[in-house]
Amino acid sequence: MTTVTIPVHKSRSGKSGAMTITVGHVATPTAFGRVPRIARLMALAVRCDGLLATGDAETRAELARRGRVTRARMTQILNLLNLAPDLQEAILFLPRITAGRDPLKLRKLLPIAARLDWR
Repeated sequence: MTTVTIPVHKSRSGKSGAMTITVGHVATPTAFGRVPRIARLMALAVRCDGLLATGDAETRAELARRGRVTRARMTQILNLLNLAPDLQEAILFLPRITAGRDPLKLRKLLPIAARLDWR
């Protein structure tokens, strides 16, 4: 457990003091670098698929409007779901990028996603 004390300044009531909060877990930055763009797009595809499945979004066009992208771009993103599940998982857990450009681009994955053969 971690205890954090926050000073509280005078309010309109004229009271001041300190507030104590007990936190079970404090997040510490353990990973450096950034999440690869393709991993973020894969996570977005999974999220959008969930919205379609639950009925929170009715069509891909609605998702595109919500995301402020074209319908074609939304289709590209959702086509990542055509990849084999083990590839999807590998993409989601790609290592963080500490320097340089992303090594894997959506443009390279779309032809693979177009084939519906998971062998």
